Amino acid sequence: MGRPPQIVAFGGGGFSMENQNPLLDDHVLALAGRERPRVCFVPTASGDADHYVVRFYRAFSLRAEASHVSLFRRDRGAGAVEGCLRDHLLKQDVIYVGGGSVISLMGTWAAHGLDRILAECWRSGVVLCGGSAGSLCWFEEAVTAFHGPPESVVGLGFLPFSNCVHYDAELDRRREFHAFVGRGTRVGYGVDDGCALHFAGTELHDVVTSKPGAGAYRVEAVAGAAVETALAARHLGALAAPALAA
Repeated sequence: MGRPPQIVAFGGGGFSMENQNPLLDDHVLALAGRERPRVCFVPTASGDADHYVVRFYRAFSLRAEASHVSLFRRDRGAGAVEGCLRDHLLKQDVIYVGGGSVISLMGTWAAHGLDRILAECWRSGVVLCGGSAGSLCWFEEAVTAFHGPPESVVGLGFLPFSNCVHYDAELDRRREFHAFVGRGTRVGYGVDDGCALHFAGTELHDVVTSKPGAGAYRVEAVAGAAVETALAARHLGALAAPALAA
């Protein structure tokens, strides 16, 4: 595809949380470098909820070649018939992973071999993105609070960091993330709703926001305690950044 591996990890936002504010989704589409990019939605973390899939098509079908993949239904989704899942995903410009339970997502992906397919897609230049569980999954470690109190989980490890989403909205999760990092969890990032981390390969390339005041933080242990460092972020009220050069 001529693009480097890229991941855009939302703290929270996109069509599922900001249906009147498309700035984060627009930014991801711009990275594809096509007038009408191919975008596939993977709603595994929600159990392939019908309403979520419908909302995706409403947000993307007019400006992209939209499809989805279901792992919980006999009908696996538009364009992704049985036996062709790998081929379909490798043809995409963007793979957009929805929110929900990252624990359920990881188990289901492993059972279907989707973890290995997504690694191949990433290396091939398909832009990977998502919010909430769709953000946590790309990191080596992450903090989920979907099933109750915040807990540490192991992700795919494409990005050798830890991640905490909804950083400004869920203070219990933020506190536990600090505790985990202080006890040895990898250095990582706390990301507010309306903010996204854009990685090129495994390096942080950009921090973008869909609303003023949203931000992200690098969180690391210093003498056994977590220390936050605010990251420079830019608001996407102007034109989205172009795709990275090959």
